[in-house]
Amino acid sequence: MKRKGQIIVGLALILIFILMALAAPLLAPNDPNATDLALKNAPPSSEYPLGCDQMGRCELSRLLYGARYSMGLTIPVLIVLAAFALFVGCYSSYKGGLVDEVMRILCDILMAFPLIVIAMALVSAVDNSVASVIIAIGISMLAWFLRMVRSYAKTECGKEYIEAARISGASGLRIVLRHLIPNVFPQFVVYFTTGIATAIMSVSSFAFLGVGLIAGTPEWGAMLNEARNSVYSNPALLIYPGICLIVCCAGFNLLGEGLRDAIGKEDDIRVA
Repeated sequence: MKRKGQIIVGLALILIFILMALAAPLLAPNDPNATDLALKNAPPSSEYPLGCDQMGRCELSRLLYGARYSMGLTIPVLIVLAAFALFVGCYSSYKGGLVDEVMRILCDILMAFPLIVIAMALVSAVDNSVASVIIAIGISMLAWFLRMVRSYAKTECGKEYIEAARISGASGLRIVLRHLIPNVFPQFVVYFTTGIATAIMSVSSFAFLGVGLIAGTPEWGAMLNEARNSVYSNPALLIYPGICLIVCCAGFNLLGEGLRDAIGKEDDIRVA
């Protein structure tokens, strides 16, 4: 019952923020980038439900559009990375030998570097752009995804159904696509959902540090950075984006935890 509650609450929170991102142009009462210094730190009103920030911009509109940046820069990229990691990780685990060893070494090398180091190196080598942040997160998360898939796939490769498929004459590609990936996928989904929360937090952290996104971008981390000087005069400017960031990440973590417990319970039933 507890795990079902976690899954339901997690899905509900995720859907709310996805709807915020998709319907931001319809829900936002004002242009998120329109400034009016006469409305600096204006209190909530019918036109500005959550008031205005230090530049006279509509706080609610910026929060709604912030979901587009925080989620839009992470979820599509991670979906592509997850599909790639599932296939490559399962295939290399099944083949073994030099292919598997090379992948393991590459993953260890990439995982040795903190995400912020990779991002700053790209920014220094290329430029301070969204692409640099996406590439940095992609490199870091891909290494973790591949390592996790390899760990699960290695366990599955030692089971009897894989040997039976091999003896029956199934090709390596067929075994990977029809047997390994379907059996690794449920465990990987758990890691994937929590990985989204990590990526969203990373994007906001980079935005808070001024890496990747230009100044004034309506993104939660960037909004937190801009609101630092208003901590005493208008603390709500810090509270609103902070709540959005925490609740959004909590939704993905709750979903991942609920799925992990559910999958673990199913495995116990099978063993029994």
